[in-house]
Amino acid sequence: MRNANRLAKGYTALGFAIATELCGTSMLKLSHGFTALWPSIGVVAGFGAAFYSLSVSLRYIPLSLAYAVWSGIGTALTALIGIVVWDDPFHALTLIGIGLIIGGIVLLNGTAKAEP
Repeated sequence: MRNANRLAKGYTALGFAIATELCGTSMLKLSHGFTALWPSIGVVAGFGAAFYSLSVSLRYIPLSLAYAVWSGIGTALTALIGIVVWDDPFHALTLIGIGLIIGGIVLLNGTAKAEP
């Protein structure tokens, strides 16, 4: 049971890291090359919170797994946000690429063990 609590803490921190990274990335688009003040502040706050939360998750989850999940899910969700919000192009290869990212995360997650 103790190990389950540790994993829950780690994945909660990791989920927050992913969410704040998505916010930071969205603000990056809105900052127009850091020429808009409030979105630029949002970038710094979003990525600051993301890196802090990722570092907290590393107390409970192995680095290789945490970083793969953070970057992979962040990449996949950022691509979807780009398609839905920013009208980025969507093709069958986009869907295949996102599927491969998620598949890689699942494979890593299946082989990783929580740190004691």
